[in-house]
Amino acid sequence: MRRQTKALHFDIHGRVTIRVDEKAPAAAQLQSMLACFATDTERPANIIVDDRPEAMPDAGLVEHELAYTENSVRFQDDRVQVVRDAEQWRIHGPGELLTTVVPVLDSAMVGRGAAMIHAATMAYRGHAIALPAAGGTGKTSTVAKLMRRDGWSFMGDDWAFLTEDATLLGYAKPMFIKPHHRAIYPHLFEGVRKPLVPSRLSDSVSRLTTVVHPYVIRYPRLADFSRRWSPEHRMVSPGTAFPGRELTTSAPLAAAVYVERFEGARSRVVERTSEWMVDRMLGNFHIEMAGFSQRVVTGLAATSVVPWREHFTAKGLVLDKALDGRPCHLLQVPSSYTADEASDDIVRHLEQLLPSVLDEQI
Repeated sequence: MRRQTKALHFDIHGRVTIRVDEKAPAAAQLQSMLACFATDTERPANIIVDDRPEAMPDAGLVEHELAYTENSVRFQDDRVQVVRDAEQWRIHGPGELLTTVVPVLDSAMVGRGAAMIHAATMAYRGHAIALPAAGGTGKTSTVAKLMRRDGWSFMGDDWAFLTEDATLLGYAKPMFIKPHHRAIYPHLFEGVRKPLVPSRLSDSVSRLTTVVHPYVIRYPRLADFSRRWSPEHRMVSPGTAFPGRELTTSAPLAAAVYVERFEGARSRVVERTSEWMVDRMLGNFHIEMAGFSQRVVTGLAATSVVPWREHFTAKGLVLDKALDGRPCHLLQVPSSYTADEASDDIVRHLEQLLPSVLDEQI
């Protein structure tokens, strides 16, 4: 029997509960990244996170990369184990485990009628707007400009959950503020000790961070130091970014607008089908996950713990139901625009588009 320890508890919109051993190396990072879901109420956990691996007798092997049984996978080099036991998931590892938790949380939520998406999410006059987009498109800048306008409320700038009954569930995780956000979030740069690199060097530092990330996260203390003092970004809570403003945790979805950069000269909006949006949401979430998160999905699929067909079919069905009858659009913004210019155009097009969309919903 596994020993009981003191734990951190998180409740993801009443659908999935997570318990993290507070002495596990992963605890500090998960406490920060899941802070908006923290709870003092202890319930049976759907996802358990600790650093105590389980035995895997007679495990099969995929070359030197994976060991697996019918319901578990061990990623050999990273010493991370994922166990799927009926309705419960268990994640074991000696390093930071957010990159493992994210795809597992997505699968657990899909089993309870909600799909995780990569999008900026805002509430407008009581209705939710999803803005799925790739990183670097201008989501964080757009959110700041929308929050300066009447009727808007913050739900998240990176991840969210979309339920099959078309409810958008926010995820107000910490925001990553970069040098080019200085003019948009000036109060976040006042009186701080941590220096950030000039904007012209951001891309180079970001590429370096991507390369070293898989190695750094194996050493939690080094990872924590890197996260706090990396010159690439500053991590702040939404409450700090938008002082005095209330956040929205749940709202009915009014529309989904996929935002992307393109090689054209002027921004444009194109109406799309809900089927098209489902495909883009599935692909965008997967490609925007960290590299190890993608490896977790691949490893679970390669060993049939969570087969590809099950993973994407189930999630696609949730999104199909959520988006059925909801307006879907593609908003393309020139790749030559700065984040400031892009966000100005995104806001302008949203203000033109949304009144008619909301009239239809109401």
